[in-house]
Amino acid sequence: MSQYQIAVIIGSLRKDSFNRKLADAIVKLAPPEFSFRQVQIGDLPLYNQDDDEHPAPAVVRMKSEIRAANGFLFVSPEYNRSIPGLLKNALDCGSRPTGQSAWAEKPAGIIGVSTGAVGTAMAQQHLRNVLSYLDVAVMRQPEAYLQMREGMFDDAGNIGAGSRAYLQNWMDHYCAWIKKNVG
Repeated sequence: MSQYQIAVIIGSLRKDSFNRKLADAIVKLAPPEFSFRQVQIGDLPLYNQDDDEHPAPAVVRMKSEIRAANGFLFVSPEYNRSIPGLLKNALDCGSRPTGQSAWAEKPAGIIGVSTGAVGTAMAQQHLRNVLSYLDVAVMRQPEAYLQMREGMFDDAGNIGAGSRAYLQNWMDHYCAWIKKNVG
């Protein structure tokens, strides 16, 4: 494959979200054969099985974008030791009705940043559980539970010098994982 289309799903609505900054910065570390597109999930209605036969336009749009992607990059904060409701709702909307999941049989990577000492470890574990059920092949190693610290991003919004080697290694592994599992 000459070009890999990656859907980026950010689990935060906040304008100045650390995870949005991370998503914007880390994609710059990927090789040129990868292109990344952020999928909007903030406009999705709350999942309701009654709407399965006639989904809202935002659900149809999101599922179309998910289906068009070769893989996923999830970038999410941790809320109350789990994934944000926003992200869970997007996963539910994209996986229903039963047998019509837009997520299935595609590879993904998970990364996130938080002010807490353990980064987004619990949220990532919960997200792995959900994605496993949805038949998404999630990269297992290396894991990246990032604590937001001074210098993580430079003044231009790029990955800062102190974090660049670590995150370049993560991105290199992620890109290899996508290549291995796109099929």
